[in-house]
Amino acid sequence: MKTTIKKSSIATLSENITTRKAKIGIIGLGYVGLPLALEIVHKGFQVIGFDKNDEKIDLLNRGQSYITDMPETIIEQAIYKEQFEPTNNFAKLGEVDVIIICVPTPTAEDGTPNISYIIEAAHTIEQNVSKDTLVILESTTYPGTTEEVVRPIIEKNNLMIGHDIFLAYSPERIDPGNRNFSVSNTPKVVGGISPYCAEVARVFYETVINTNVYTVKSPKVAEMEKLLENTFRQINIALVNEISQLCHKMDIDVWEVIDAASTKPYGFMPFTPGPGVGGHCIPVDPKYLLWAGQQHGITTTMIETADKINESMPSFVVDRLAQYVNKNLDDAEVVIIGVGYKPDVNDYRQSPALDVINILREKKCNLKIVDPFIETVVVDNWKMDTVPLTEKLILRADAVLILTNHTNINYALIDERAALIFDTRNTYFSFENKNYYKL
Repeated sequence: MKTTIKKSSIATLSENITTRKAKIGIIGLGYVGLPLALEIVHKGFQVIGFDKNDEKIDLLNRGQSYITDMPETIIEQAIYKEQFEPTNNFAKLGEVDVIIICVPTPTAEDGTPNISYIIEAAHTIEQNVSKDTLVILESTTYPGTTEEVVRPIIEKNNLMIGHDIFLAYSPERIDPGNRNFSVSNTPKVVGGISPYCAEVARVFYETVINTNVYTVKSPKVAEMEKLLENTFRQINIALVNEISQLCHKMDIDVWEVIDAASTKPYGFMPFTPGPGVGGHCIPVDPKYLLWAGQQHGITTTMIETADKINESMPSFVVDRLAQYVNKNLDDAEVVIIGVGYKPDVNDYRQSPALDVINILREKKCNLKIVDPFIETVVVDNWKMDTVPLTEKLILRADAVLILTNHTNINYALIDERAALIFDTRNTYFSFENKNYYKL
């Protein structure tokens, strides 16, 4: 009898999803949740977006965007057509058929996982969820979180996972600023608590995206594969960062080396050096894997080493800059180009530029920051307003340090007027400037 009820529940929920009758709830309207919510709206669903940040809710209800690559016209239309409802009233979770958790998963000060936002979201769901609802965790986390943390909390509501309610994990794959891959065309990986959970989650994603959905045997597999994705990048970035340090000592252009290696049509994937690693994924996710290994008695030496190499790059950049500037840094004026963690985004969380700036501030260097996407940089106990790029600014500077290569910067002006350029991103220049140095 239970099996019949279970199949009936899945069939009804799946039909409501494929016919767009299901209402979708997104918890967390940040760089992951907001684009996902609006993509789901675009596919014909009604979406309620939940966030504790009152300022975000107010901005969205006014049709305003706080994410660089999220056009306000899309938000305005979704609000006007009453397809998207941003709210901080979490009681409305009881109105939705699918709930997706897109909350931050930072690390604690000691580098261990901080899943407090996931736990809070799970408790909120448990207090408000209705029967026959699909719950999907998308936040990056350590293997076991969905089954060992989220499941017990939700089941406190006397709802049996796989029977009364469905629970799955599908890692987010948002890449802000990527013009080729978005929510709609990036393949999804799904792992359900049970085959029924995996099936209804697969139906959901196949309805809301335009590409493949790959189902794995359990949430743990899906949680691990996301950590593998970003740890793969972290380690390869660390490798090329270390190679860049070696190339500098040997007077070899590391960028030419990378270009040459990239001519091989197999067995090589180009990664590029930089002032470190940034964003909400690569500096954080490998630490989750490092911690998970420790819980099972495994020392992940390669991850630890890669972490140390990447964390050494800001100091390497400042040391190189000091070699090129013909005065002590405490008497130098340096213009920083770009503080975002990647080009053309207004997100500077975990940006390596912040570490470089902190070191330069400790050395009493006179700094000016140019970043067209960010008005004010706030970190811990200091903040600094960015300034526009002008000829006067460049002429006064002893050096221009490019940390993030935004595309809408007037690099020709820098090339023509800067006394010295240190470019950590291999930005295109005409090379008319004789004092042009690359990482």
